[in-house]
Amino acid sequence: MAYNDHIKFQKAIKNLGAEEYAYDGEAPLTEELFNKIEWVTGVGANKASITTTVNPHSHLTWAKVSAEMDNVQAAYDALEWKRNRVKEYPNIDELVVALYDSDDKSAVDEKRAAVKLKYPKP
Repeated sequence: MAYNDHIKFQKAIKNLGAEEYAYDGEAPLTEELFNKIEWVTGVGANKASITTTVNPHSHLTWAKVSAEMDNVQAAYDALEWKRNRVKEYPNIDELVVALYDSDDKSAVDEKRAAVKLKYPKP
């Protein structure tokens, strides 16, 4: 499963040291759309955001952002095993009951062991 482009872009520019921008969520994010982004550069006297289409972050190029978006996706993909485990682990109710009943505790332990075997850590 992949992040959508907006989430990847948001995380990528934050990782690269910038945050304030306005992006309408068009997908897929391309260099052309990157060049059309409105960057928030401050707040005016009327408390409205001041925006510009000129990128105020000279270090923030499409090549760097695109590469960081790939890194963000790779980090997300690397934790797929963990997300899969969470979906199948015993729920809170099962865990609470298992605290007071040894038969239920062994069932919970068996279920957790089966999930860990199905989705091992890399």
